[in-house]
Amino acid sequence: DAAGATVHFIAVGTPQLKGSYSADLSYVDAAVEGILEHAASGDLIVGKSTVPVGTAERLAGLIADSGTGATLAWNPEFLREGFAVKDTISPDRLVYGVPADPDAAATAERMLSEVYATALAADTPLIVTDYATAELVKVSANAFLATKISFINAMAEIAEVTGADVTQLADAIGFDARIGRKFLGAGVGFGGGCLPKDIRAFTARAEEIGRGESVAFLKEVDAINLRRRHRVVELAVDALGGEPLGKKVAVLGLAFKPFSDDIRDSPAIDVAVRLRGLGADVVAIDPEAIENSKRLHPQLEFSDDLSAVLEGADLVVLVTEWNEYRHMDPVWAGDLV
Repeated sequence: DAAGATVHFIAVGTPQLKGSYSADLSYVDAAVEGILEHAASGDLIVGKSTVPVGTAERLAGLIADSGTGATLAWNPEFLREGFAVKDTISPDRLVYGVPADPDAAATAERMLSEVYATALAADTPLIVTDYATAELVKVSANAFLATKISFINAMAEIAEVTGADVTQLADAIGFDARIGRKFLGAGVGFGGGCLPKDIRAFTARAEEIGRGESVAFLKEVDAINLRRRHRVVELAVDALGGEPLGKKVAVLGLAFKPFSDDIRDSPAIDVAVRLRGLGADVVAIDPEAIENSKRLHPQLEFSDDLSAVLEGADLVVLVTEWNEYRHMDPVWAGDLV
């Protein structure tokens, strides 16, 4: 209930519009309209949702026109799925996008700093900036991370045909402080509800403002990412001698990343569904995501018993980096498959 509150956070989704790369802002707009029905003078409305640059300025105009006397700030979230509570309590940085008016900006900063008093007392870095920069911080961070993942997967494609070891390659370049080792794990690529739709929405917005060429490389980042899923299926079929029909394939992992039950745009699910479509008898397991997967993909077989999944399998595909599977005893597994 917004009535009686003085700080109102908007953290609704901005999914990809059907038939478009653009973000669907209807949930954000509806949240602002709902808050304005109860907002009072001096209230602060704080956007946390990932939005195209220019959205905050538009919403600030709507709030001003409402006559409520409320103010808008933009405070992007940097939560990692599976660690959201930890990242909320102990963020690695805070960003405040505040109005251009100095008085309004000072008030917004003061109110947000009261909310984040504990984090700020722990010397969390704080950047106070304008609306557009605050919006771009989130989407540019996601675009960079997506680029880093697709870069190492592109190197994996080269390594595959030259005999190089992409893991050692990542280790070697990761020691360079300018590069770093995080997000240089070659594999099936990224998924989830953020990186895929965020880089597409960023591309769409850049084209709207006449700067599509500035982020044209993100289309290739997206293409590399999707190509990895196809390549995993190719490798699986090759491992099965080109005849997947009737072969038992154990798929380890369904969520798009470990420590989550989220299967949105999950590469793991995509690989499992494609192999099932080729006639393989797919049996999948995941510590958290089985129920979500059952609802959307009843054509797959699921089990929460790792031994049963591996028993008699012709092929095992590891597609989500759960520790349960990464640290699995290979001798024990080898006796089952």
